[in-house]
Order: sequence, then structure tokens, then C-alpha cells
Amino acid sequence: MRALTKTTLADTAVEAIRSEIIAQRWGVGDKLPNEAALSSMLSVSRGTIREAVRVLASQGYLETRQGSGTYVRSTTDFGRPLDIARRAGLRDQFEARLALEVEAARLTALRHTPEVISQLRGLLAARGNYEGGDKSGFIKRDLAFHKAVVAASRNMAMVEIYDFFSMSIAETIEATLDAEIPEPDMQAHVEIVDAIETGDPEAADAAVRRFMAPVIVTLDRLLMS
Repeated sequence: MRALTKTTLADTAVEAIRSEIIAQRWGVGDKLPNEAALSSMLSVSRGTIREAVRVLASQGYLETRQGSGTYVRSTTDFGRPLDIARRAGLRDQFEARLALEVEAARLTALRHTPEVISQLRGLLAARGNYEGGDKSGFIKRDLAFHKAVVAASRNMAMVEIYDFFSMSIAETIEATLDAEIPEPDMQAHVEIVDAIETGDPEAADAAVRRFMAPVIVTLDRLLMS
């Protein structure tokens, strides 16, 4: 087992031990090395090892027997089904978001004013590009832009529905800040505004679909892997 070479929290130790269990370094029923040995292997404190063992026991990988030691209970990768479920849920959220934003963009293309276009471009300038750091602030700025597109549709029922699902939509934005799922870049956002400004609902429709396509394609690929 490779030693951890930087200061770590218990979750890093959890991942290191779980990886060894899944790789079947120890089989079901095998006894793990004691705290001192694991502490030495991972270059972390015995307290960190105790916390990692507690977490892995709660996840079903390990079993602690009083006065005997810690034993492998399962080598099944429980994380993969959870990842698949999360990705499937995200795909549904993105699909619903796409339906709302396509129709909103179509209506906004027909009903926008020069002031709306100016507002949307201003919100994009404020949004900027995500470069790490203030994740929650970026999510709020990105969501503000998309809410403004929906508001400009002047369909109050759609605005209320979008507001109702705003927490779910914020989750989809956050998901694209993970390296696994591509974040639609500034140019993709600008193209939505450009298409709306033409007054052509078909162009607006196509721009939103192009915006969302890489995300949905990536989620489909991850679900198949």
C-alpha cells in the first residue's frame, strides 16, 4: 500500500483502504493489519485510521470485532451503483432543464426588447468564467443569467416552474464544475443571447440544445461505462 505523502483527512485514508479492499488485497473474512501497521503504511495518525475504519464499517466494507480486530466484510464496490444513480438523476435533471430553457429561449426570441439583450449581456459579463474558488458565488451568477432568460419569456407559469426547480437547476450547474462533466463555456452562453437577439425562435432553440448537448452526451457515456 502506498504511503500518503501529504497531510490528509480521514476521508483520504478511507479512499486508500477502500481501494485496497476493492482490489482484494484482503479477501472477505481476512483480518486487516492493526492500527499501528495501517498508520505506518499510510503515514497518518492512529486516530485517523480509527475514523477511516469506522466509516468503512458503516459502509459495509469492514466489521470490527471487540477484542479481536477488524475484518473484511465485503469487497463489493458500493460506490459505483451510487455514482450511477447520481448520474442518472443528474441526466433527468438536465433533460428537464433543457425542456424548460428551450421553450423559454424560443419565447424570449419572439418577445425580447433591446433592454433585455443588454441585461442578459450584463449578467454574462458579471458571471465570468469559473476558475475555482468561490463556487457558490459563481453558481448564483450563472443561475441569475438563466433565470433572466426565462423571465424575459414573459410566461409567468414558466417563470414560477423554473423558480420552483431552481435548487435542482443549481445542482446541475454545480455538477458541471466537476472535472467529470463539461461546463458550458462563456461562448456557449453568448450564442444563446446572440440567437435570441435575431428574433428567430428556431435559432434560439438550436443554441440552447447545442449548449446542453455535451453535458447530456457525457452523462450518457458515463452511465454506459
